[in-house]
Amino acid sequence: MTKPPRTTIRQPRPAAAPQRAMRARAVSELLPDVGRAAFRKFGFVQHSIVSRWAEIVGERYARVSTPESIRFPQGKRAEGVLSLVVGGAHAPMMQHIAPEIVERVNRFFGYTAVARLSIRHGEVKKLDKPVPPPNLKPLSEEMSDSLRGIVDPELKTVLEALAAGVLASDDKPKIAKID
Repeated sequence: MTKPPRTTIRQPRPAAAPQRAMRARAVSELLPDVGRAAFRKFGFVQHSIVSRWAEIVGERYARVSTPESIRFPQGKRAEGVLSLVVGGAHAPMMQHIAPEIVERVNRFFGYTAVARLSIRHGEVKKLDKPVPPPNLKPLSEEMSDSLRGIVDPELKTVLEALAAGVLASDDKPKIAKID
C-alpha cells in the first residue's frame, strides 16, 4: 500500500499592519494632499508668471492686465487656459492680441503650456515704479586697469557696476564705538 502524496496547505502570510489613521504625521506628509486640492480648485499660477508678467507681455499690456490662474485639463500640464483680469475698456484689445499673448507665455514656459485665454473685467493694480539705482562714483584708475583684460563687454559692465557699488557702500557712515 502506497501513501498518498503529501499536500501542503499554505497559510496566508499576515499582512503588514495597516497604518493608523489617527497617528501623528509630519506636516510635510500632509501638505501635498491639502495643497493639491486647493491648487486644483483655485487654479494655481506659478509665481514666476505673476512676478515677471511685464517681461512676458511687455510693459504696455502689463499695465492693463494681470494673470489670475492657469487651469490645465485633468492629468495634463499642457494646453491650459490662462485667465486674465483686464482693467477698463482694454478687454477688446486684449482679445484681439490673445494669440500673441499665448505665444509669449508659451515661449516663457518653453512648451505649449497655454492654449487659450479667458478674459475677465476687473481692477488691475498699478505697477510699482522701479527704484532708480544709487549714484555711483566712477572707478579709480587702479580698479579700471584690473578690469581692462576682460573681453566680454556684458561681464565687464556688471563687474564695473559691482565695484562701483562696493565703493559707494564704503562711504556710508559706520556705527561708531562708544567709549
